[in-house]
Amino acid sequence: MSNPYRKIFSTPGAKGFSASAFVARLPIAMAPIGIVAMLSQTHGEYWLAGAVSATFAFTNAFAAPQLSRLVDRYGQTAIVAPTTIISAAAFLVLIAAANRDWPLWTLFASAFIAAAMPSMSAMVRARWSEIFRNRPELNTAFAFESAVDELIYIAGASLSVGLAVSLFPEAGMLASTAFLTLGTLAFLLHRATEPKVRAAEAGGPARSAITLRPVQVITLALVFVGAMFATAEVSAVAITETLGAPGAASLVIGVYAAGSFVLGLVLGALNPKMPLQRQLLIAVTALAVTAVPLLFAGSSVALLAFAVFVSGIAISPTFITAFGLIERLVPEAILTEGVTWVMTGIGIGMALGAFVSGWVVDTFGAHNGFWVSVGSGTAAMLIVALAQRTLSGDRHDAGGAQALQPAA
Repeated sequence: MSNPYRKIFSTPGAKGFSASAFVARLPIAMAPIGIVAMLSQTHGEYWLAGAVSATFAFTNAFAAPQLSRLVDRYGQTAIVAPTTIISAAAFLVLIAAANRDWPLWTLFASAFIAAAMPSMSAMVRARWSEIFRNRPELNTAFAFESAVDELIYIAGASLSVGLAVSLFPEAGMLASTAFLTLGTLAFLLHRATEPKVRAAEAGGPARSAITLRPVQVITLALVFVGAMFATAEVSAVAITETLGAPGAASLVIGVYAAGSFVLGLVLGALNPKMPLQRQLLIAVTALAVTAVPLLFAGSSVALLAFAVFVSGIAISPTFITAFGLIERLVPEAILTEGVTWVMTGIGIGMALGAFVSGWVVDTFGAHNGFWVSVGSGTAAMLIVALAQRTLSGDRHDAGGAQALQPAA
């Protein structure tokens, strides 16, 4: 059997923009937990660290779709270049504020401005869509990027925490800012694969992608999936510190990615024929079920790492099916925005997860943070289960099709 991944990367420019996008989107995962790791050490309070991280994540979650809407209208280079400069500068101010013990408002203000960071996950998927539009290779490309996204969320977080704990508190955030700047610059230099600007489809929706019901459903479900990510990260940091092995937090967070990344690549190569909405339901159900053992895994680093590994196996399948549904259901003219709204759901969830789990850890102890994961997994499962009919639509239906029908 031929290797489908070799086929998509044989396209001129594909390796370059995908590799640079990998580096450029590491801050998606590194920044939120990096802020927590940095401020929890410099200021000694998890609630403050979670609140500043939530300020960044919430603001970015709402700003990124608007930036992507501008990208759909004016092109990637015209929008991504200036917003990246603004975001990187604000991150540097945040790092200085933490290091120099500046007033607390400077932490929140710089985190707010840093949220101008564009959604590189949406940008890279838009490029794959430009190359393989209406071709089967697009499914493989989306599966690959979904697996990479999952790896980024976990490995990036592990790297950020590891640098902050082993070197100095600001190390993770400094690395994140460098990756953002250099990766985005390299990505934008690949001009040949930049998508053309398209007007809204004739007879299609001229409104925002978030007015489409499937986008609303998937975004809401991934809010709770994102909360599970952040809760695992915050709880791992807190529990390993309680166990007297703070350096092990990086390892625990890192194993979250291992099994899921491999499973994601396998699914991308096999391209299962089961309807995507059913695949998504199976994936989020697995997330909900495997979150329960986390409640009993705080007695040792080894047990915690094993439970986190098991709980992360279904992450890549969740990403692959969620983005596959968006590609199928959202009109091409607003696809970048549609993908960004899904990333927004994850970002909002990570912000909520970081804040709520941080509060739970401070109030009830490190071992109780995973209750947030259990509740979030259950909510995601129920949302997807109740929306199976909504997610079974088709972008290419006639004007009255369910997938293109705006919310009331």
